[in-house]
Amino acid sequence: MSERLSAGSLGPISLAHLCTDLSQGALPALLPFLIIQRGLGLPAAAALITAGTIGSSIIQPVFGVWSDRLSRPALMPLGVALAAIGIGTVGLVHSYALMLAAVGVMGIGVAAFHPEAARVANRVSGNRRGRGMSYFAVGGNLGYAIGPLITIPIVLGLGLDGTPLITVPGLIAAAILFRRLPVITAQLEPPANAAPATGEGQRSQWAPFWRLVTAVVLRTVPFFTLQALVPIYFVRHFKASTALGGLALTLMLLGGAAGTLVGGRCADRFGRKSVMVAAMAPLTLLLLGLRYAGLAEFVVLLTLVGFVLEGPFSTSVLIGQEFLPARVGLASGITYGLDMGLGGLGASGMGALAGSAGIRFAISLLPAFTALSLLLAISLPAGGATTARLAGGAAGRRWRRFTPPRAREDLG
Repeated sequence: MSERLSAGSLGPISLAHLCTDLSQGALPALLPFLIIQRGLGLPAAAALITAGTIGSSIIQPVFGVWSDRLSRPALMPLGVALAAIGIGTVGLVHSYALMLAAVGVMGIGVAAFHPEAARVANRVSGNRRGRGMSYFAVGGNLGYAIGPLITIPIVLGLGLDGTPLITVPGLIAAAILFRRLPVITAQLEPPANAAPATGEGQRSQWAPFWRLVTAVVLRTVPFFTLQALVPIYFVRHFKASTALGGLALTLMLLGGAAGTLVGGRCADRFGRKSVMVAAMAPLTLLLLGLRYAGLAEFVVLLTLVGFVLEGPFSTSVLIGQEFLPARVGLASGITYGLDMGLGGLGASGMGALAGSAGIRFAISLLPAFTALSLLLAISLPAGGATTARLAGGAAGRRWRRFTPPRAREDLG
Protein backbone atom coordinates (compact mmCIF):
# COMPACT_ATOMS: atom_id res chain seq x y z
CA MET A 1 0.00 0.00 0.00
CA SER A 2 1.37 3.42 -0.96
CA GLU A 3 2.28 5.96 1.70
CA ARG A 4 0.91 8.75 -0.51
CA LEU A 5 -2.69 9.67 -1.22
CA SER A 6 -3.77 8.06 -4.52
CA ALA A 7 -5.91 10.68 -6.27
CA GLY A 8 -6.31 8.37 -9.28
CA SER A 9 -8.19 5.86 -7.16
CA LEU A 10 -9.82 8.20 -4.66
CA GLY A 11 -11.35 10.35 -7.42
CA PRO A 12 -13.50 7.57 -8.94
CA ILE A 13 -14.52 6.38 -5.45
CA SER A 14 -15.58 9.89 -4.45
CA LEU A 15 -17.48 10.30 -7.74
CA ALA A 16 -19.26 7.01 -7.05
CA HIS A 17 -20.08 8.26 -3.55
CA LEU A 18 -21.60 11.39 -5.08
CA CYS A 19 -23.80 9.32 -7.40
CA THR A 20 -24.81 6.90 -4.65
CA ASP A 21 -25.97 9.67 -2.35
CA LEU A 22 -27.56 11.46 -5.31
CA SER A 23 -29.95 8.49 -5.44
CA GLN A 24 -30.72 8.95 -1.75
CA GLY A 25 -31.27 12.68 -2.17
CA ALA A 26 -33.60 12.09 -5.10
CA LEU A 27 -36.14 10.08 -3.09
CA PRO A 28 -37.54 12.94 -0.93
CA ALA A 29 -37.81 15.07 -4.07
CA LEU A 30 -39.95 12.38 -5.72
CA LEU A 31 -42.48 12.14 -2.87
CA PRO A 32 -44.68 15.16 -3.83
CA PHE A 33 -44.99 13.80 -7.38
CA LEU A 34 -45.82 10.31 -6.12
CA ILE A 35 -48.51 11.78 -3.86
CA ILE A 36 -50.09 13.75 -6.72
CA GLN A 37 -49.63 11.38 -9.65
CA ARG A 38 -49.80 8.00 -7.93
CA GLY A 39 -52.31 8.94 -5.24
CA LEU A 40 -50.10 8.04 -2.28
CA GLY A 41 -51.18 9.24 1.14
CA LEU A 42 -48.75 10.92 3.54
CA PRO A 43 -48.29 7.76 5.68
CA ALA A 44 -47.49 5.71 2.57
CA ALA A 45 -45.04 8.34 1.35
CA ALA A 46 -43.37 8.47 4.76
CA ALA A 47 -43.11 4.67 4.73
CA LEU A 48 -41.05 4.90 1.54
CA ILE A 49 -38.53 7.09 3.36
CA THR A 50 -38.50 4.61 6.25
CA ALA A 51 -37.88 1.72 3.85
CA GLY A 52 -35.01 3.62 2.27
CA THR A 53 -33.55 4.44 5.69
CA ILE A 54 -33.70 0.84 6.89
CA GLY A 55 -32.17 -0.42 3.68
CA SER A 56 -29.44 2.22 3.38
CA SER A 57 -28.51 2.76 7.02
CA ILE A 58 -29.55 0.07 9.44
CA ILE A 59 -28.08 -2.89 7.51
CA GLN A 60 -24.78 -1.18 6.61
CA PRO A 61 -22.91 -2.85 9.52
CA VAL A 62 -23.79 -6.24 8.00
CA PHE A 63 -22.04 -5.27 4.78
CA GLY A 64 -19.23 -3.83 6.92
CA VAL A 65 -18.61 -7.25 8.50
CA TRP A 66 -18.66 -8.83 5.04
CA SER A 67 -16.20 -6.21 3.80
CA ASP A 68 -13.77 -6.95 6.64
CA ARG A 69 -13.90 -10.71 6.17
CA LEU A 70 -13.89 -11.00 2.40
CA SER A 71 -12.54 -7.67 1.08
CA ARG A 72 -14.74 -7.28 -1.99
CA PRO A 73 -13.98 -3.99 -3.83
CA ALA A 74 -16.53 -5.09 -6.45
CA LEU A 75 -19.22 -4.15 -3.92
CA MET A 76 -18.48 -0.49 -4.76
CA PRO A 77 -19.58 -0.41 -8.43
CA LEU A 78 -22.31 -2.95 -7.69
CA GLY A 79 -23.68 -0.75 -4.89
CA VAL A 80 -23.68 2.40 -7.06
CA ALA A 81 -25.48 0.58 -9.87
CA LEU A 82 -28.13 -0.95 -7.57
CA ALA A 83 -28.82 2.43 -5.93
CA ALA A 84 -29.24 4.08 -9.33
CA ILE A 85 -31.47 1.33 -10.74
CA GLY A 86 -33.63 1.33 -7.62
CA ILE A 87 -34.34 5.07 -7.63
CA GLY A 88 -34.82 5.09 -11.41
CA THR A 89 -37.50 2.42 -11.12
CA VAL A 90 -39.59 4.12 -8.41
CA GLY A 91 -41.37 6.43 -10.85
CA LEU A 92 -42.06 3.73 -13.44
CA VAL A 93 -44.11 1.37 -11.27
CA HIS A 94 -47.71 1.94 -10.19
CA SER A 95 -48.02 -0.73 -7.52
CA TYR A 96 -47.11 0.47 -4.04
CA ALA A 97 -45.51 -2.91 -3.28
CA LEU A 98 -43.22 -2.48 -6.30
CA MET A 99 -42.39 1.07 -5.17
CA LEU A 100 -41.32 -0.32 -1.79
CA ALA A 101 -39.27 -2.99 -3.56
CA ALA A 102 -37.54 -0.40 -5.76
CA VAL A 103 -36.72 1.76 -2.74
CA GLY A 104 -35.44 -1.36 -0.99
CA VAL A 105 -33.11 -2.12 -3.92
CA MET A 106 -31.82 1.44 -3.76
CA GLY A 107 -31.22 1.09 -0.01
CA ILE A 108 -29.36 -2.20 -0.41
CA GLY A 109 -27.14 -0.60 -3.03
CA VAL A 110 -26.35 2.30 -0.71
CA ALA A 111 -25.65 -0.10 2.16
CA ALA A 112 -23.38 -2.28 0.00
CA PHE A 113 -21.37 0.70 -1.27
CA HIS A 114 -20.51 2.68 1.85
CA PRO A 115 -18.59 0.32 4.19
CA GLU A 116 -16.37 -1.13 1.45
CA ALA A 117 -15.84 2.28 -0.18
CA ALA A 118 -14.91 3.88 3.15
CA ARG A 119 -12.51 1.01 3.91
CA VAL A 120 -10.84 1.31 0.51
CA ALA A 121 -10.73 5.12 0.69
CA ASN A 122 -8.91 4.80 4.01
CA ARG A 123 -6.34 2.43 2.50
CA VAL A 124 -5.63 4.40 -0.70
CA SER A 125 -5.23 7.65 1.27
CA GLY A 126 -1.80 6.60 2.53
CA ASN A 127 -0.67 8.68 5.47
CA ARG A 128 -3.04 11.54 4.66
CA ARG A 129 -6.12 9.71 5.77
CA GLY A 130 -7.84 12.80 7.17
CA ARG A 131 -7.65 14.57 3.83
CA GLY A 132 -8.44 11.42 1.87
CA MET A 133 -11.54 10.60 3.91
CA SER A 134 -12.73 14.20 3.55
CA TYR A 135 -12.45 13.93 -0.25
CA PHE A 136 -14.47 10.73 -0.08
CA ALA A 137 -17.08 12.20 2.26
CA VAL A 138 -17.56 15.43 0.31
CA GLY A 139 -18.72 13.37 -2.66
CA GLY A 140 -21.65 12.20 -0.54
CA ASN A 141 -22.36 15.74 0.67
CA LEU A 142 -22.55 17.05 -2.89
CA GLY A 143 -24.57 14.09 -4.13
CA TYR A 144 -27.25 14.49 -1.48
CA ALA A 145 -27.51 18.21 -2.32
CA ILE A 146 -27.57 17.63 -6.10
CA GLY A 147 -30.19 14.86 -5.99
CA PRO A 148 -33.25 17.16 -5.76
CA LEU A 149 -31.73 19.65 -8.22
CA ILE A 150 -31.55 16.92 -10.87
CA THR A 151 -34.76 15.09 -9.99
CA ILE A 152 -37.27 17.95 -9.89
CA PRO A 153 -36.56 19.37 -13.39
CA ILE A 154 -36.64 15.85 -14.89
CA VAL A 155 -40.01 15.00 -13.35
CA LEU A 156 -41.48 18.43 -14.08
CA GLY A 157 -40.51 18.06 -17.74
CA LEU A 158 -41.15 14.36 -18.38
CA GLY A 159 -43.32 13.21 -15.50
CA LEU A 160 -42.54 10.18 -13.37
CA ASP A 161 -41.80 8.21 -16.55
CA GLY A 162 -38.62 10.26 -16.82
CA THR A 163 -37.10 8.88 -13.60
CA PRO A 164 -34.82 6.41 -15.48
CA LEU A 165 -32.74 9.47 -16.42
CA ILE A 166 -31.79 9.76 -12.73
CA THR A 167 -30.11 6.38 -13.18
CA VAL A 168 -27.62 7.62 -15.78
CA PRO A 169 -25.01 9.30 -13.50
CA GLY A 170 -24.88 6.27 -11.21
CA LEU A 171 -24.41 3.80 -14.07
CA ILE A 172 -21.64 5.94 -15.56
CA ALA A 173 -19.89 6.18 -12.18
CA ALA A 174 -20.24 2.42 -11.68
CA ALA A 175 -18.64 1.75 -15.09
CA ILE A 176 -15.73 4.12 -14.35
CA LEU A 177 -15.15 2.54 -10.95
CA PHE A 178 -15.41 -0.99 -12.35
CA ARG A 179 -12.69 -0.23 -14.92
CA ARG A 180 -10.49 1.15 -12.14
CA LEU A 181 -10.94 -1.90 -9.88
CA PRO A 182 -7.77 -3.78 -10.98
CA VAL A 183 -5.61 -0.76 -10.07
CA ILE A 184 -7.42 -0.21 -6.77
CA THR A 185 -7.17 -3.89 -5.84
CA ALA A 186 -3.43 -3.86 -6.59
CA GLN A 187 -3.00 -0.86 -4.29
CA LEU A 188 -4.69 -2.74 -1.46
CA GLU A 189 -2.13 -5.56 -1.67
CA PRO A 190 0.95 -4.91 0.53
CA PRO A 191 4.39 -5.52 -0.98
CA ALA A 192 5.98 -8.89 -0.24
CA ASN A 193 8.46 -7.39 2.23
CA ALA A 194 5.96 -4.98 3.83
CA ALA A 195 5.16 -4.81 7.52
CA PRO A 196 1.79 -6.22 8.65
CA ALA A 197 -1.19 -4.23 7.41
CA THR A 198 -2.72 -1.59 9.60
CA GLY A 199 -4.88 -3.22 12.22
CA GLU A 200 -3.08 -6.55 12.41
CA GLY A 201 -2.31 -7.34 16.02
CA GLN A 202 -3.91 -4.12 17.29
CA ARG A 203 -6.68 -4.29 19.85
CA SER A 204 -10.11 -2.87 19.21
CA GLN A 205 -11.15 -0.07 21.57
CA TRP A 206 -14.85 -0.81 21.90
CA ALA A 207 -15.70 1.48 24.84
CA PRO A 208 -14.45 4.71 23.21
CA PHE A 209 -15.85 3.52 19.88
CA TRP A 210 -19.39 3.36 21.29
CA ARG A 211 -18.92 6.78 22.92
CA LEU A 212 -17.94 8.07 19.48
CA VAL A 213 -21.01 6.43 17.94
CA THR A 214 -23.26 8.09 20.52
CA ALA A 215 -21.59 11.46 19.92
CA VAL A 216 -22.16 11.16 16.17
CA VAL A 217 -25.82 10.16 16.63
CA LEU A 218 -26.39 13.18 18.90
CA ARG A 219 -24.75 15.45 16.33
CA THR A 220 -26.80 13.95 13.51
CA VAL A 221 -30.20 14.58 15.11
CA PRO A 222 -30.00 18.39 14.54
CA PHE A 223 -28.87 17.80 10.94
CA PHE A 224 -31.93 15.77 9.98
CA THR A 225 -34.26 17.82 12.18
CA LEU A 226 -33.31 21.02 10.37
CA GLN A 227 -33.77 19.33 6.99
CA ALA A 228 -37.30 18.35 7.97
CA LEU A 229 -38.40 21.55 9.71
CA VAL A 230 -36.68 24.47 7.95
CA PRO A 231 -39.01 24.68 4.89
CA ILE A 232 -42.08 24.63 7.15
CA TYR A 233 -40.46 27.13 9.55
CA PHE A 234 -39.86 29.55 6.68
CA VAL A 235 -43.53 29.46 5.73
CA ARG A 236 -45.02 29.63 9.22
CA HIS A 237 -42.56 31.88 11.06
CA PHE A 238 -41.05 34.09 8.36
CA LYS A 239 -44.09 34.03 6.02
CA ALA A 240 -41.66 33.16 3.21
CA SER A 241 -41.93 30.57 0.44
CA THR A 242 -40.97 26.93 0.67
CA ALA A 243 -38.60 27.59 -2.24
CA LEU A 244 -36.65 30.02 -0.07
CA GLY A 245 -36.55 27.42 2.69
CA GLY A 246 -35.25 24.88 0.18
CA LEU A 247 -32.56 27.33 -0.92
CA ALA A 248 -31.50 27.79 2.72
CA LEU A 249 -31.22 24.02 3.10
CA THR A 250 -29.11 23.81 -0.06
CA LEU A 251 -26.78 26.45 1.39
CA MET A 252 -26.54 24.40 4.58
CA LEU A 253 -25.57 21.29 2.59
CA LEU A 254 -23.03 23.20 0.50
CA GLY A 255 -21.62 24.69 3.68
CA GLY A 256 -21.35 21.14 4.96
CA ALA A 257 -19.38 20.08 1.88
CA ALA A 258 -16.92 22.92 2.44
CA GLY A 259 -16.68 22.04 6.12
CA THR A 260 -15.90 18.41 5.29
CA LEU A 261 -12.91 19.41 3.16
CA VAL A 262 -11.58 21.84 5.76
CA GLY A 263 -12.14 19.36 8.57
CA GLY A 264 -10.17 16.64 6.77
CA ARG A 265 -7.15 18.90 6.30
CA CYS A 266 -7.33 20.05 9.92
CA ALA A 267 -7.52 16.44 11.12
CA ASP A 268 -4.19 15.65 9.45
CA ARG A 269 -2.59 18.81 10.81
CA PHE A 270 -4.02 19.19 14.31
CA GLY A 271 -5.42 15.76 15.18
CA ARG A 272 -8.73 13.93 14.83
CA LYS A 273 -10.06 14.56 18.32
CA SER A 274 -9.13 18.25 18.15
CA VAL A 275 -11.33 18.70 15.08
CA MET A 276 -14.33 17.04 16.76
CA VAL A 277 -14.04 19.06 19.97
CA ALA A 278 -13.32 22.34 18.17
CA ALA A 279 -16.47 21.98 16.05
CA MET A 280 -18.98 21.11 18.77
CA ALA A 281 -18.69 24.25 20.93
CA PRO A 282 -19.35 26.82 18.15
CA LEU A 283 -22.03 24.53 16.71
CA THR A 284 -23.95 24.69 19.98
CA LEU A 285 -23.78 28.49 19.96
CA LEU A 286 -24.88 28.72 16.32
CA LEU A 287 -27.88 26.48 17.00
CA LEU A 288 -28.80 28.66 19.98
CA GLY A 289 -28.84 31.67 17.67
CA LEU A 290 -31.30 30.12 15.22
CA ARG A 291 -34.24 30.55 17.59
CA TYR A 292 -33.75 34.32 17.82
CA ALA A 293 -32.58 35.08 14.26
CA GLY A 294 -34.47 37.04 11.63
CA LEU A 295 -34.77 35.75 8.08
CA ALA A 296 -31.40 36.93 6.72
CA GLU A 297 -29.56 36.03 9.92
CA PHE A 298 -31.21 32.59 9.93
CA VAL A 299 -29.92 31.82 6.41
CA VAL A 300 -26.39 32.89 7.36
CA LEU A 301 -26.45 30.93 10.61
CA LEU A 302 -27.85 27.86 8.85
CA THR A 303 -24.99 27.93 6.33
CA LEU A 304 -22.47 28.19 9.18
CA VAL A 305 -24.26 25.37 11.00
CA GLY A 306 -23.78 23.17 7.93
CA PHE A 307 -20.09 24.07 7.76
CA VAL A 308 -19.37 23.32 11.42
CA LEU A 309 -21.74 20.35 11.66
CA GLU A 310 -20.17 18.48 8.75
CA GLY A 311 -16.60 19.61 9.47
CA PRO A 312 -15.84 16.64 11.75
CA PHE A 313 -17.97 14.09 9.86
CA SER A 314 -15.26 12.36 7.84
CA THR A 315 -12.97 12.70 10.85
CA SER A 316 -15.52 10.85 13.00
CA VAL A 317 -15.54 7.98 10.50
CA LEU A 318 -11.73 7.92 10.53
CA ILE A 319 -11.59 7.88 14.34
CA GLY A 320 -14.03 4.98 14.36
CA GLN A 321 -11.82 3.12 11.89
CA GLU A 322 -8.81 3.73 14.11
CA PHE A 323 -10.64 2.52 17.22
CA LEU A 324 -11.43 -0.75 15.38
CA PRO A 325 -8.26 -1.16 13.26
CA ALA A 326 -8.98 -4.79 12.35
CA ARG A 327 -12.66 -4.08 11.61
CA VAL A 328 -12.51 -0.99 9.40
CA GLY A 329 -15.51 -2.08 7.32
CA LEU A 330 -17.68 -2.64 10.39
CA ALA A 331 -16.60 0.70 11.86
CA SER A 332 -17.46 2.41 8.57
CA GLY A 333 -20.84 0.69 8.35
CA ILE A 334 -21.74 1.88 11.84
CA THR A 335 -20.42 5.45 11.60
CA TYR A 336 -21.64 5.99 8.03
CA GLY A 337 -24.86 3.99 8.16
CA LEU A 338 -26.25 3.01 11.53
CA ASP A 339 -25.43 6.40 13.05
CA MET A 340 -27.30 8.15 10.25
CA GLY A 341 -30.30 5.88 10.65
CA LEU A 342 -30.47 6.41 14.41
CA GLY A 343 -30.01 10.15 13.95
CA GLY A 344 -32.89 10.13 11.47
CA LEU A 345 -35.10 8.30 13.96
CA GLY A 346 -34.21 10.90 16.58
CA ALA A 347 -35.14 13.62 14.11
CA SER A 348 -38.52 11.93 13.60
CA GLY A 349 -39.12 12.27 17.32
CA MET A 350 -38.17 15.94 17.14
CA GLY A 351 -40.60 16.34 14.26
CA ALA A 352 -43.39 14.86 16.37
CA LEU A 353 -42.45 17.25 19.17
CA ALA A 354 -42.55 20.16 16.73
CA GLY A 355 -46.06 19.12 15.74
CA SER A 356 -47.29 19.30 19.31
CA ALA A 357 -45.17 22.05 20.87
CA GLY A 358 -44.17 24.13 17.85
CA ILE A 359 -41.22 24.21 15.47
CA ARG A 360 -39.50 27.05 17.29
CA PHE A 361 -39.54 25.08 20.54
CA ALA A 362 -38.07 22.02 18.81
CA ILE A 363 -35.30 24.12 17.26
CA SER A 364 -34.52 25.61 20.67
CA LEU A 365 -33.76 22.09 21.99
CA LEU A 366 -31.19 21.23 19.33
CA PRO A 367 -28.20 22.79 21.18
CA ALA A 368 -28.70 20.22 23.96
CA PHE A 369 -27.83 17.42 21.52
CA THR A 370 -24.59 19.04 20.39
CA ALA A 371 -23.62 19.97 23.97
CA LEU A 372 -23.88 16.30 24.96
CA SER A 373 -21.96 15.37 21.82
CA LEU A 374 -19.21 17.80 22.88
CA LEU A 375 -18.89 16.14 26.29
CA LEU A 376 -18.57 12.72 24.70
CA ALA A 377 -16.00 14.01 22.18
CA ILE A 378 -13.90 15.42 25.03
CA SER A 379 -13.99 12.02 26.75
CA LEU A 380 -12.46 10.21 23.76
CA PRO A 381 -8.82 9.11 24.03
CA ALA A 382 -6.40 10.93 21.78
CA GLY A 383 -4.52 7.78 20.82
CA GLY A 384 -6.05 7.58 17.36
CA ALA A 385 -5.64 11.27 16.66
CA THR A 386 -2.42 11.60 14.72
CA THR A 387 -1.43 15.22 14.95
CA ALA A 388 0.81 15.52 11.95
CA ARG A 389 1.05 14.57 8.31
CA LEU A 390 3.06 11.37 8.33
CA ALA A 391 3.91 11.81 4.66
CA GLY A 392 6.61 14.31 5.60
CA GLY A 393 7.11 18.03 5.73
CA ALA A 394 7.75 20.33 8.69
CA ALA A 395 4.77 19.06 10.67
CA GLY A 396 5.86 15.47 10.16
CA ARG A 397 9.42 16.25 11.28
CA ARG A 398 8.16 17.99 14.42
CA TRP A 399 5.88 15.06 15.19
CA ARG A 400 8.70 12.54 14.80
CA ARG A 401 11.01 14.64 16.98
CA PHE A 402 8.64 14.75 19.95
CA THR A 403 6.87 11.39 19.59
CA PRO A 404 8.48 8.20 20.97
CA PRO A 405 9.03 5.45 18.35
CA ARG A 406 6.55 3.10 20.08
CA ALA A 407 3.85 5.80 20.01
CA ARG A 408 4.52 6.42 16.34
CA GLU A 409 3.85 2.78 15.58
CA ASP A 410 0.64 2.82 17.64
CA LEU A 411 -0.67 5.95 15.95
CA GLY A 412 0.25 4.61 12.47
